[in-house]
Order: sequence, then structure tokens, then C-alpha cells
Amino acid sequence: MRFFRNLISSIKERSLLKGSYFRSKDFGILHEDIYKALESVMSKSGEISSLFFAEHLSNLIEGLNDKEFVEFFENLHTKYDIDAEVLRQASNIYSKYKTQKNLELISQASEPQWVELFKRLNTISEGTLRLVRLRERIKSLKQESSSLEFFDRSLLKLFKHWFNPSFLMLESIDWSTPANILEKIIAYEAVHEINSWDDLRARLAPDDRRCFAFFHPLMPNEPLIFVEVALSNNIPETINEIISLDRSVTLNQDINTAIFYSISNCQDGLSGISFGNFLIKQVAHKLKQENDGLDKFVTLSPAPGFVQWLKEKSMYEDSDEDILLKQAIIYLTASDREDGSPNDPVARFHLGNGAILERINLNADLSSKGLIQSKGVMVNYLYNLDTLEENHELFFKTKEVRQSDTINSLRKKLQIK
Repeated sequence: MRFFRNLISSIKERSLLKGSYFRSKDFGILHEDIYKALESVMSKSGEISSLFFAEHLSNLIEGLNDKEFVEFFENLHTKYDIDAEVLRQASNIYSKYKTQKNLELISQASEPQWVELFKRLNTISEGTLRLVRLRERIKSLKQESSSLEFFDRSLLKLFKHWFNPSFLMLESIDWSTPANILEKIIAYEAVHEINSWDDLRARLAPDDRRCFAFFHPLMPNEPLIFVEVALSNNIPETINEIISLDRSVTLNQDINTAIFYSISNCQDGLSGISFGNFLIKQVAHKLKQENDGLDKFVTLSPAPGFVQWLKEKSMYEDSDEDILLKQAIIYLTASDREDGSPNDPVARFHLGNGAILERINLNADLSSKGLIQSKGVMVNYLYNLDTLEENHELFFKTKEVRQSDTINSLRKKLQIK
């Protein structure tokens, strides 16, 4: 798979980006004034000449300081926005003569011209990655100008097409994966920090550990999202059981449970696009194919909003374990939100995928992060591959939280209505 990705990248760079003398001789002057450079890109209709000028413009944009960056996009918004009069005329014509040609005129008139700019920038060397980084910068500066919101949303809309799940490649990450990828796994880990190469090796090298990531063909060296999986013979109650360096390895013949214990999104420029639900389901099916003995798929998940919720309810100081367990059940199954969905973002994610609330574990993550965010609480969500779609549909229709017999028994014991 990597051979073909490298081949595509090599062909693209060699065929589209020739020597600077050839390009300047054939296609014209490279303007250092960014607005003239922009005009060169937008006015060219030839595919190769457009690539030539788009590459130069992208370099100029990346070299802008923050003030210049905001000013450039404000100018782009003003000059290359939708022409409302052209759109009105196209709509009037279509209302009288409903032809395919007239419908296409409406479609063209309703799309800002800057969308075409992004499409051209996407075709240059590493264009997709550079646009992802561009959106990261746009998002970081949105408070400086309302114009940036338009570009943030335009790029998100394009990315939802370009990063369709059918385009993504599922790759296994292990101790033999190239170091440049492993370094990014360390950097992007968002749930349980990887403090050293020994930490990483403990998560990737043993036979009872797995890691999988989604990649896009045009970003072959950048993981989009990855999930870390522990294979075990039980459902763990604490994170230390999984990531401790001196733990015992579970023998292959004893494995019956796969635990998804960390899911990390890697690209801030792709926020707003959901990869996790597709990743977990694909990995679960892949693991099942590899090991017939697997019959349970669960998570060991944080509850990152729990402490904040306790403080808002003036219940943070309570230390009794039964009271804390009762509070956790209410937090995870009730809702203070307008849309009626669970309070906790991780709960919304897993329940929305079709999982059920299986178990709540106290004193499960005693790291500083675990105590600050969730008072040490971690949650097991159960993925039953046979009922995922049914649970998914029920959750989105009713926002009902499906709960295990264990949780329901606790509700009765703790007198939770």
C-alpha cells in the first residue's frame, strides 16, 4: 500500500512541478505581490499553468504574518464572494426555463469564487496537507475577523467530500512502523500521554497490543486518527492494568476481549469531520476476523466533563464512593443539554456509535489529568457488533442511553430514578 502512495506522490511531483526556468519561461512572471499572484491563479484556465501559479501563491500565503494573513482573506472575501446580482438573474432564468444548463448556471453563481481557489491549491505538491494546515491557522485567527468564518466553513465543506471514509486507508501501526510515523503517534496521543519510547514500545510491540490509524492517500505521512487496543481475557477496571510497563502479557489462546483505550484525532484542520465511528467499527471487524476467540469489544474511556459538572452542581466535595458512583451514573445518563443528549462528550460519541453503557469504574485513572477531569472515573462502553445499528438508530431518535444489567442494578441499589 505504501508503495502505491509513494508512487502517486512521486509521479505528481515530477509531472506537475518542473524546473523553475522551464516554468517561468512558459507560463509568465511570478509576482511577489500576493494580490497580483492571486490574480494570476484566478485568471489562468490551463491546468499546468494554474498549478505553477498556485504553488507560488501558496508559498506566499504561508509566509504572511498574522496581520497580513487576516487582511489577505478579508480582501479575498470582498473580491471573490458570490455576485448576488448574477445569482438573482440565474434564478430568474431558471424559474422560467427549467433546463439542466440553467440549473448549472445557478450552481456556479451560488458558489463563491474562492472555492475554486481552494480547489486549485489542493492540486499542488502536498496541497491537501497544506490546506489542512491553512484551516488550522484560519481557525486560530477567527476572532480577528468575521470574514475568516466563511473560509473555515468552505474548507470544512470541501474536506467532508475529500476525506470521505471510502477514500481512507486503515493501516496497522506497530513497532516496525517507520520512525517518522511513530514520532507523530507520540505527539498526537491525546488521552494517555506517551512519555518515552519505552512507553510507546509497551503499547505497540507486545502480541496483545494493537494500534490502527486512518490515512488519506494524499497525506501518506500524516495519521488522521488512531486507536490503541489492548487484547485481554477480561474487562479492565483501571488504565494502569493496560499501560503499566511491568504488566503481564495475555497469551493468545486466552484472549476474548478487545479494549479500545485511547482514540486520538490528529489534525486540528479536520475538526468537524467524524472519523472515529468508522475507525472503531472497522477495527472491531478486522480484529474479529483475525481472532475467532474475541467475543467482547469494550472501551476504557475517560469522562472528561465530570469534574466540571460536579462543580456546577456544587457536589465536587462529596467523597463517599456510593455518592460518587450515583453522581457518575446521573452525569452519564441524564442531560442538561438542549438537544437532550448525554452531558459527557465521550458518552455522546460512543453511544452515538451504537455502544451501550456497560460499567463505571472508580479510582480508575489516578493520573493528574484523570483526577482533574473526571475525579479518577473511567467508563466501559460495550460494542455488540450484532446490535450496533439498532442502538445507533434508537439513540439518534430518542437520545435514550442503553445501559447494561450491571448499571441498572446499581440504579436500583442507589435509588436513581
